[in-house]
Amino acid sequence: MRTSEDWRSGLPHLLPAGGWRTRFAPAPTGYLHLGHLVNALHVWGIARAFGGTVVLRIEDHDRTRCRPEYEHALLDDLEWLGLTPDIYDAPSFRADTERHPARQSNQDARYGAALDRLSACALVYPCRCTRRDIAQLVPHSPGEEARYPGTCRDAMVPTAETFARRVRVSDECIRFHDLRLGALEQRPQQQGGDLLVRDRHAQWTYQFAVVVDDMAHDIDVVIRGEDLLPSTGRQLQLAARLGRTRPLRFLHHTLLVHPDGSKLSKATHDTSLRDLRAGGATAARLLAEAARRAGLSDVETIESRDVASLFAGN
Repeated sequence: MRTSEDWRSGLPHLLPAGGWRTRFAPAPTGYLHLGHLVNALHVWGIARAFGGTVVLRIEDHDRTRCRPEYEHALLDDLEWLGLTPDIYDAPSFRADTERHPARQSNQDARYGAALDRLSACALVYPCRCTRRDIAQLVPHSPGEEARYPGTCRDAMVPTAETFARRVRVSDECIRFHDLRLGALEQRPQQQGGDLLVRDRHAQWTYQFAVVVDDMAHDIDVVIRGEDLLPSTGRQLQLAARLGRTRPLRFLHHTLLVHPDGSKLSKATHDTSLRDLRAGGATAARLLAEAARRAGLSDVETIESRDVASLFAGN
C-alpha cells in the first residue's frame, strides 16, 4: 500500500482525461463538522484541478436518523463556504423535497428495480437475522465488522416473513487501484459475508444505495475517507452484478481524528461548522483549517475559488 503524501503529483495520470464526475454525498443525521469539510476539500479541489464535475447527493436512506433540519443546515453550510456543486445545487433541493433525483429517500423505485435485477439472477434471499443475532454468533472486537455467517442463505425463509434482503457475495478476490494508496485487494465474503441491501424496516442500506446511485448519476470517481475503504471491494462486486461497465475509480483520504485515534463524528457531537460560524469563524479560515489538519496546506486562509491549488501543481 502506498502511503507517502506525494500521491497528489500522480493524479493527472490516474484520473479520467476530462468530463468525469464525482460526488459530495452527506447524510443529514447531524450538522457538518471539520471532518466533512476535509472530504469536501478533496472532492471540490480535485474536481476543480483536473476537469471533474461535482454532483451533490443527499444520502438520507436511514429515515430513522435523518432530519430535515440537518439537510437544511448542510445546504446552508455549503452555500456559506462557497462550495457550489455543478449538478443539483442547494436551491434545487429546497424547491423539490418529494421528487428530487439525488435524495435517496425518494428512490424506492430505483432501488426496487435494482433488487429485481439481482433477484432474477438468484442472488437475493430473505434474512431474519438481527445485528444482535449476528454478534452472538460471530465473536468480534468492539468497532470491528462482524461477518455475516450465512444463517439464512439456504434456510428458505418465507419472503413475507421479513422485509430484510441479502445478496449473495462470492469468494472472489477484488483487485482495484486507489488513487492515493495504490494497488489493493479485498475478499468481501471473508470481510462481511453476504450483503444486507434492505433491512427489516424496509430501509435500503448504505452499501446498496450508493452503488445504485453512483450508476444512476454516472459517477466516475469516488472520493471519500479511509473509514470506507473496507466497503470498496463489495461495492465493486455489487456494481458488476448490476451491469456496471464504466470503470469506477476510488480515492480514500486520511481522516481527522481525536488524540485517542477516534474519528470526528456527528454521533459524538464534535463541534459543527454551524457552531464555528456562529463563533465568528470565516469560511476562508475554516477551509484553511481543514486543509492544514488534512496535511494539504499550511496557509491561514483559502477562498473556495482557490481549492484547486491544493492539488494542482503538486
